[in-house]
Amino acid sequence: MSCYGVLVIKKILPRKVLHSLRRLRLRERLTAHIFALKRPSLRRRQTLHSSAPLSRILSRKVIWVALTVIILIAVILSSLPLIKPPVAVEPPTITILPPSRERTLSGVVRSGETLSTILAPYLSSQEIHGLTVTTLTAGHEWKLTLFDGQLQRFVHDINSDYQLVVSRPPDGTAASARVEIPYTYAEHTVGGTITDSLFAAMTAIGEEEGLAIILADIFASDIDFIRDIRQGDTFRVVVEQRLRDGQPNGYGKILAAEFSNDGKTYHAFRFQDGKKKPAFYDSAGKSLRKALLRAPLPFSRVSSGFTMRRFHPIAKTWRAHPAIDYAAPTGTPIMAVGDATIIQIGKSAGNGNYIKLQHSGGLATMYLHMSRFAKGMRQGKRVKQGEVIGYVGSTGLATGPHLCYRMTRNGAPVNPAKIPTTPGEPISRASMESFRALQAPLLAKLATIPTSMTGITAELPLPGGG
Repeated sequence: MSCYGVLVIKKILPRKVLHSLRRLRLRERLTAHIFALKRPSLRRRQTLHSSAPLSRILSRKVIWVALTVIILIAVILSSLPLIKPPVAVEPPTITILPPSRERTLSGVVRSGETLSTILAPYLSSQEIHGLTVTTLTAGHEWKLTLFDGQLQRFVHDINSDYQLVVSRPPDGTAASARVEIPYTYAEHTVGGTITDSLFAAMTAIGEEEGLAIILADIFASDIDFIRDIRQGDTFRVVVEQRLRDGQPNGYGKILAAEFSNDGKTYHAFRFQDGKKKPAFYDSAGKSLRKALLRAPLPFSRVSSGFTMRRFHPIAKTWRAHPAIDYAAPTGTPIMAVGDATIIQIGKSAGNGNYIKLQHSGGLATMYLHMSRFAKGMRQGKRVKQGEVIGYVGSTGLATGPHLCYRMTRNGAPVNPAKIPTTPGEPISRASMESFRALQAPLLAKLATIPTSMTGITAELPLPGGG
């Protein structure tokens, strides 16, 4: 066997096997040597001929042992699980986004707070003084949008219809504007039954208080919602519901209404007769706007009626009371019952703050014990029917907040509840056909509205609420 073969066997065979082979070879050589010493004649020949067969025998044994070991190693390796080489895994890609460049701030306008105090950190004093609209309403929210720390837009709701918007382009000067709030409108139907008052019935079915005031204003010339309301009266309304960002936010126009009071049913349909302003008309096409409203307050209670003999609670004497007293909370708006001119406005010891209006036909009305006058009220001013002229109070000789409402005809006191209502102006003949076409589907819809619940139908958005 070559040296190379021996080296391979040494590398493959275990160390114990190699030691065994060495001992076996040494023992055989020692035996042969002793045998040669005993037989000197054969010494040379034995020495020459014994080494070759022994080496061949050992070579064969080594090869067989090596093959056996190799086979065993192969069997053992084949029984072991296959170990796959490691696969290189790419690390996950992590994208680090830059911080948002846009930021929104919000708050509520505090009493006495101005636009300059809110925008001072973002606009120069010169830019603020250059703004044309700066009206803020205390208690209303505002939102301010910044981009890279610079003012981009400021929005504040002035009232339910308009908002203040301040904007500044990246390369321009800040500007302000009074814009309409973007509303959408959907048709909404409401029905209910009165057990106490229209106000209570409307809120009991989940509607806003303002809808009761609007409805009472429509029928104010025919129904006194303070003295005429009866338990079991019903109402039905088709109205535009105002939506902002998909959520209800007040009401738009009332399209049609029905009110059943003490067995008599009244209808109202919104219609524009030619170039006139839109108004409400009854089923016959006559205007619901009469010369005078039935009462100067939409909701309250009569605390003292018209009488020529009443015991005065403060003077402690019997006096005539040619007026109707309406008990109401301080600050309740007082409306002019008809178109008129202010002929007296002031304050006296008995009447407190009062206003006297002169109407057509010799009629005059007085409103006493006001807490304050409405803005802009002065002698000689023309006021419209339903216009707020002041607010309920308890000035003068009054035991509590109420309105003392008086009426005279040519100077003589008359009972306001006894004044007959005059028919309203009818729709023109040219517009009557259009009115009938508008009235028919609305009348049919009113008949389907239940009076025990409220329902919403928003199938088609309406174009607007102007």
